[in-house]
Amino acid sequence: MSILVHRRASNSNLRFSDSIHPLVQKIYSQRAISTSKDLELGLKNLITPEKFKGMKEAVDLLLRVLKKQQRILIVADFDADGATSCVLAINILKQLGIKNIDYIVPNRFEYGYGLTPELVESGKSFNPDLIITVDNGISSVEGVKVANSAGIDVLITDHHIAPEILPEAQAVVNPNQFGCDFPSKCIAGVGVIFYLMLALRSRLREEQWFESHGIAEPNLADQLDLVALGTIADVVALDRNNRILVDEGIKRIRSGKTRPGINALLRVANRNGIRLKTSDLGFSLAPRLNAAGRLEDMSTGIECLLTNSENEAYQLALKLDGINQDRKQIELEMREQAFESLKGLSINKDNLPAALCLFDERWHQGVVGIVASRVKDKFYRPVIAFAQVDDSDNKATELKGSARSVQGFHIRDALASVAITNPGLITKFGGHAMAAGLSLDKDNLDLFTEAFAHEAQRLLSEDQLQARLLSDGLVESEWLTIETAYLIESAGPWGQEFEEPLFDGRFVLVRQKRLGENHLKMVLSPIQDEEREVDAIAFNVSEEDWPKEGAAEIEIAYRLEVNEFRGNETLQLKIEKVLSTA
Repeated sequence: MSILVHRRASNSNLRFSDSIHPLVQKIYSQRAISTSKDLELGLKNLITPEKFKGMKEAVDLLLRVLKKQQRILIVADFDADGATSCVLAINILKQLGIKNIDYIVPNRFEYGYGLTPELVESGKSFNPDLIITVDNGISSVEGVKVANSAGIDVLITDHHIAPEILPEAQAVVNPNQFGCDFPSKCIAGVGVIFYLMLALRSRLREEQWFESHGIAEPNLADQLDLVALGTIADVVALDRNNRILVDEGIKRIRSGKTRPGINALLRVANRNGIRLKTSDLGFSLAPRLNAAGRLEDMSTGIECLLTNSENEAYQLALKLDGINQDRKQIELEMREQAFESLKGLSINKDNLPAALCLFDERWHQGVVGIVASRVKDKFYRPVIAFAQVDDSDNKATELKGSARSVQGFHIRDALASVAITNPGLITKFGGHAMAAGLSLDKDNLDLFTEAFAHEAQRLLSEDQLQARLLSDGLVESEWLTIETAYLIESAGPWGQEFEEPLFDGRFVLVRQKRLGENHLKMVLSPIQDEEREVDAIAFNVSEEDWPKEGAAEIEIAYRLEVNEFRGNETLQLKIEKVLSTA
């Protein structure tokens, strides 16, 4: 599939300090930066908690529970954001003096997502006075009803888009509920619970709780390693507030001020904590946590992050690593099956629909989201991958789908439109602009596929279905140095909507060699400076993208990175895409 390179436009009105390297200035001017003040991070620049709607009610509720020493049950989501949220809540509440606190994570295959009535019934065994949801709950109308009828209060902390009808919880803290003035709408679930703990600590200070009870005031900065991991793992937009949280968390990990669980995950992933980058959190640590929630039980990930024992953390990290290896194998098989089913389709032909729906009875529920993402990347179409819900009677009729979208197509709103025009077709759905989930009856799959493709065709133009690569442009040859790579690395944190810089350019192909089955190592020279040679590497290069034998030039999209090998650090171009060869 062809990719159009689109170079980011610069904001020419921005003015930066002369101490900032010209290339870094250019990169900043191409990001969502309105003033140079947006680059000022540090905890003092965080938005204050009182801007959250429902924060006072939530703190009042927690104060009552604390003073009466009532029982708390944390209900967490089964992904990395949910796991980090759960651990943070338990850590701080215990430090504040809560003695009776437990947690439960719904098994996605048994209970599904959120605070369901079935999960509330299961949670009754803990005899909770208060249920706190983390990274979920905003749509759990029926589950909250069951809790209320059982005399259990509910405090919802979430960040997902709120429905029109909210659960009748005793308190709701969610920046995306109607009437909430908290400006960072893209904050992750772990960020929301962090803010709740900030507000609670502030109230306890006012009431001189710590002095009167002889309790050391908890340092919430100690939890920022969790906030950074959960925020990056959930792929939320890195606005200024999120960048502050992530930056502070990464600094703590780099300085060794992190918990045994994160150290253990770094160890099994063969990542250097001292040189930690956001990409390490997103592509090395997060998948190992998420694999547990996808295939087994997220409690393994939670226990890994909770324990204070280095040995226990390492053993749990090894278990998570093993689960992740299983996940990779399952994903590989499913991806091959998906591509095989699409083999006859070509993006140059009229028969490729504007959106794709895929289903195979062999597919695993926990991995369909990853498959949808991979297929979306290949064909640049909104994709929904479905798996069959297991049934003890082997008569399953329900399908669960995971959807991934392209820019300009709000996939949750598209599902809502399909549901409105086709009543009863979708059993339930929810999500965001770029990712969503849904359930439907197996017998309705063909009808849904047609309706969803029609909605995509209605909203998406041919131009929007053309894959594009956003580039920060050319790098002057004299800037192709390890010093520049260091500067870019330190100019972050980089992440969603504040992307790590990606450049494009043509190079002389000096030499190349294969590493393993599908990796490519190269030595390149800038076209304008053939005296200069730089190392480059491309991972998982498909056969059709390999430079042809005898190719003299290569056009690439790449990142500047510091390569560490046997204690030596050198500049390396990490090739994201081979655009052309000649």
